[in-house]
Amino acid sequence: MSRSSDDDESDVSEDGSESSEEENNDNSKSTKKQKLIHATPLSAALDIAPPQASSLKKNKKTTPKIIVLLDLATVETVKNRRGFYELLNCDDHRDLCRKKLRLDPNNYRPDILHQELLALMDSPLNKVGLLQVYIHTAKNVLIELNPVTRIPRTFKRFAGLMVQLLHKMKIKANGESTTLLKVIKNPFSQHLPAGTHCYGFSSQGELYSPISLAKALVPPSPEKCAVPICFVLGAMASGHITINDHPYIEKMLSISEHPLSGAAALSRIMGGIEHHWGIV
Repeated sequence: MSRSSDDDESDVSEDGSESSEEENNDNSKSTKKQKLIHATPLSAALDIAPPQASSLKKNKKTTPKIIVLLDLATVETVKNRRGFYELLNCDDHRDLCRKKLRLDPNNYRPDILHQELLALMDSPLNKVGLLQVYIHTAKNVLIELNPVTRIPRTFKRFAGLMVQLLHKMKIKANGESTTLLKVIKNPFSQHLPAGTHCYGFSSQGELYSPISLAKALVPPSPEKCAVPICFVLGAMASGHITINDHPYIEKMLSISEHPLSGAAALSRIMGGIEHHWGIV
């Protein structure tokens, strides 16, 4: 494991420094000044953490206030030549899609879902227990994720996890009874609490910046969020989320005037809400 730069600097000073007492005194004064500077809280220096941020602690039980549905994810298994099941994707099964399945391989991008899940599950909003994530596949399979789930870092391991989930219908933690991922019954709307406000995202929706979006749609603090707020985003290679597919969507929104990847759009949305709620 590599050592930090601070450790390296201390090693150099101990091995080769021959400074006088006056220099040592000057250095001690400067280090005291540096300590005083760095003692200033980050929240005060940046002025981004409202007072309610202190009430959000990891050991405090919280209920999800933000629900995210990743729709039309291309998660489908296929049997390879050796008889094993794999996650169908455009890189490993291009010839299979074109010749045997008669499908456009460019539409099979489960890596998009992988990137989006990493952005969501690694977000501070999820770390404090305020986020609930669902996946709806192009084959009409609905999946619920436990907020404590850690998504595999590499796509190969993620693909193996998805294959296991689609065949066993649930994934449990090793040596524990906790269910991390499970297939649940459709439709998605029956899993939304009564009164949930739902919004869809598309490049053709009404444009908001991340901060203005949070201020317009989200209460000033999680405690004042009486009912959850649901966001529906696509996890497919092309196309848009439409209200025709999701009648419960109240309004279509956009988070940038430029086309963004799903992971980038989610990072902007989560970042705006975290800033609004003071989650650092």
